[in-house]
Amino acid sequence: WLTWLWRGAWCGLALWVLSVAWLWSLLADVGLQPAAVPQVAAIVVLGSGTANGAPRPALAYRLDTAADLARLQAQAVVAVSGGVDFGEQESEGIVMARYLQAQHGMAMQSLVVEEVSTSTELNLALTKPLLQQRGVDLSQPIAIVSSDFHLWRALQIAKRQGYVQPIGVAAPTPGIIRFNAWLREYFAVMSSWLL
Repeated sequence: WLTWLWRGAWCGLALWVLSVAWLWSLLADVGLQPAAVPQVAAIVVLGSGTANGAPRPALAYRLDTAADLARLQAQAVVAVSGGVDFGEQESEGIVMARYLQAQHGMAMQSLVVEEVSTSTELNLALTKPLLQQRGVDLSQPIAIVSSDFHLWRALQIAKRQGYVQPIGVAAPTPGIIRFNAWLREYFAVMSSWLL
């Protein structure tokens, strides 16, 4: 029985590695670059963590990507979304808006800022009424900006929540956290399927 247990463990490991490779192949093909995005009514930037009142590198990449898209599509409403991270004083939404103002010259009053959410589900759910107040209908094309590894799951959530035409815009993942982020996303996807 020890031999069978040993073989079963190796087979289980091989199946797990194959499932990781399969999911990563799905994640790698999701999302457009800003120049390839068709006309959208809004650009929603999902939160990804702040530290000492500034965006962490992954979030800064998301914001830079969203700013590139906003420059190409001046008609789009830009929404930033995120609550207060552990140990922080300000919401991600405010930190994100301030970054866009300081680094990309966006006017604070032109941004839609959601400041309560603590997950991707809540980012999208709590941003909906704010977009609708600015005249954006959820049936219109709406760009969802997130990190490349996270975009596939974010788009699935957006569709479930009534975003009829969500368009994924992929921000790069900082190299130093890339493997960890992609592996963490594997477990997030698996747990969402199981639960």
